[in-house]
Amino acid sequence: MPPVATKQRGPYAKTAALRLKILETCIDMFGQTGFHSMTMKDVAQRVGISNTGLLHHFASKDELLFGVLGLDDERRKQFFLDRGLAVMSIPNDVGEIKSLLMTLVRSELQPGLIELHSTLAAEAASPDHPAHESYRDRYANVVRYYTKAFQALAEAGELKTNAEPEAVAAMFVALTDGLQIQWLYERDTLRLERNIRQFLRSFVKAID
Repeated sequence: MPPVATKQRGPYAKTAALRLKILETCIDMFGQTGFHSMTMKDVAQRVGISNTGLLHHFASKDELLFGVLGLDDERRKQFFLDRGLAVMSIPNDVGEIKSLLMTLVRSELQPGLIELHSTLAAEAASPDHPAHESYRDRYANVVRYYTKAFQALAEAGELKTNAEPEAVAAMFVALTDGLQIQWLYERDTLRLERNIRQFLRSFVKAID
C-alpha cells in the first residue's frame, strides 16, 4: 500500500508558502516592468521581507525568473493532468479536441499571465536574455501542440481550410499573442475569447 500523503507542517509549509508568494508577486512585477527594470530590492519590498530573506530563497534575479517560468510550466502540466491527459497530449475524440482548444486558451487569458508573457516574450527575443532559450522552446512546443490538434481535426474532416495544419497552428499562436498585446492597451473594450473563438470557427467545423 502506498504511503498516505500528509500536509506539510511547521517551517517547511511556511517556506513553501513564502516561496509561492514571492513567485506570485514576481508574476505581477515581471508583467508590469519586465525583467531588466525590476530589482531584488523591489521584490523584497513588495513581498514584505528583507533582502536577506529574499536571497535565502532566491539567490539572484535569474533564479526568480526561472522560478516564475517553472511555476507556470507546472500549472500547465497540471492543466492536462486534471483532465486525465498526458502533458501536451491530444485527446482521441474530436469533440474533446475542440473543447480542449478553447479551454486551454481560456486558461491563458488571465491578466497576470498576459502581462507576464507579453512583456517577457518581447524582451526574451534578444539572444542574451536569460529566458531566451525558454521562450524559444515554449513557442516551438506550443506550435507543435496546436499542429497536432489541427492535424487530428483535418484527418477527421473537421477543418474548413486546405491550409496545412502547421500553418493554421502558427496563425493561431500569432493571433492569440497579438490579441493579448492589444488587450494590454484596450482592456475595457477588447473581447479576447470572443475574437479567438471567431477565428477557430472560421477554420474548424462546429466549434462551440
